[in-house]
Amino acid sequence: EDGEFVEVFADAPLEECEKRDPKGLYKKARAGEIKEFTGIDSPYEAPANAEVVINTAENDIGECVRQLIAKIGV
Repeated sequence: EDGEFVEVFADAPLEECEKRDPKGLYKKARAGEIKEFTGIDSPYEAPANAEVVINTAENDIGECVRQLIAKIGV
């Protein structure tokens, strides 16, 4: 249905997020330069009921897109 909300969880472990950090924010958070950074010194809560979960650490971007399209039917 047009306008329907679908919660999509792009799942990646913290280590992978740190590898992909082009702005160096995780490094700054670990050095104490950024306070209450999610996943470092502030808790991260994964969505409990996402309709679509895509594991971005195990799949390249093309596969992630294919999975997303298949699951939401675009």
